[in-house]
Amino acid sequence: MVEEISATELKARMDNGDDIQLIDVRQPDEFAFCKINGSKLIPLGEIPARISEIDETRVTVIHCKMGGRSAKAIEFMKASGFKGELKNLRGGITAWSNEVDPKVPKY
Repeated sequence: MVEEISATELKARMDNGDDIQLIDVRQPDEFAFCKINGSKLIPLGEIPARISEIDETRVTVIHCKMGGRSAKAIEFMKASGFKGELKNLRGGITAWSNEVDPKVPKY
């Protein structure tokens, strides 16, 4: 089961100064079009090779466009023995644009 966080809850935690690492698992062209400030791009297909770049000691929020690819990334990471706290951004960057920052373009 994948734990989720809403866009508004994520924004509140970031505003609070919580130590959250944001991992974006979309493709580079999607990331170039729009992104959440502070997020790091690791496309879904690169997660197996780049999992060591994700800090297990920090709360990690994984996101994509709508929440599907990020859920797959979390399932893979858990199956690989990743010990850190993982949350899926419910509704992805689309929810972020709708609920938090309407300046983030939708596609």
